[in-house]
Amino acid sequence: MTENISNKYLYPLGRLLLGLYFLLPGLAKVFLFQENLVIVVEREVPFPVVSLGLIAVAQIFFGTLLMFGKYIQVGSLVLVVATLLINFYIHDFWNMTGSPDQGHETQNFVKNLGIIAGLLVLSKKS
Repeated sequence: MTENISNKYLYPLGRLLLGLYFLLPGLAKVFLFQENLVIVVEREVPFPVVSLGLIAVAQIFFGTLLMFGKYIQVGSLVLVVATLLINFYIHDFWNMTGSPDQGHETQNFVKNLGIIAGLLVLSKKS
């Protein structure tokens, strides 16, 4: 009974929430491209325009696929890589010694590790 509820409601809800977690920031990257590009350039991400575009497309495309339950394993793994790259380049708290943003970026980094864990679990379930 519990597994039936989990498979019928909780698993799709989890997919939906994880998908939204990527879809919404992906759309924000598109609609606020210049503002996001400033951050990407500031953080010295290689090929900033291409990198930002690819991350936005990956978040929108694979986030949507997760929400609809399509290509979950591939989508989850692509989003794991994207999240690792975002963590490494954008939430690089180790480079912010003495900055008031260091605590916030540390929190984002750790939060993203939790998201990565969820994606890895999701990739196994499919």
